[in-house]
Amino acid sequence: MKDFRRADLLFSLCGLNCGLCPMHLDGHCPGCGGGEGNQSCKIARCSLQHGKVEYCSRCQEFPCEKYEEIDTFDSFITHQNQKRDLVRQKEAGAEAYRAEQEEKLRCLQWLLKNCNDGRKKTFFCVAVNLLRAEDVRNVLKQAESDGDFEALSLKEKAAYMAGKF
Repeated sequence: MKDFRRADLLFSLCGLNCGLCPMHLDGHCPGCGGGEGNQSCKIARCSLQHGKVEYCSRCQEFPCEKYEEIDTFDSFITHQNQKRDLVRQKEAGAEAYRAEQEEKLRCLQWLLKNCNDGRKKTFFCVAVNLLRAEDVRNVLKQAESDGDFEALSLKEKAAYMAGKF
């Protein structure tokens, strides 16, 4: 949407964890308010009408009618947690939630660099997106503490990590 810009491209206005999305990671989507390629969005228009709130959770009307059934209609698994993640972000605070997202992004980048056999990218993105940072961290620690992990082939590492998630 023209003239719609946001500073936080990891967590969208409507509650999507854009920074953990394969489309964003590959540079095919700029993220919510990230510039060129940004899609027209009724929630972005609503933000502009409500003083350019950075997150819907900061709007006095949240949760409004747009969120009544937002988690039930989209086929993408990550879209099914928009309202839940906005509530978590509101309760924890934007800075704390962003720190958690940054930690999850570091974990995801490690997984993609060390365990992606070319077939697990979407799986790892979804797993990291849906799980709490602590749970993701624990899975990575299991691999780190397994003395045989480093000796595995890339395909075996991918299967090992998928099994742990």
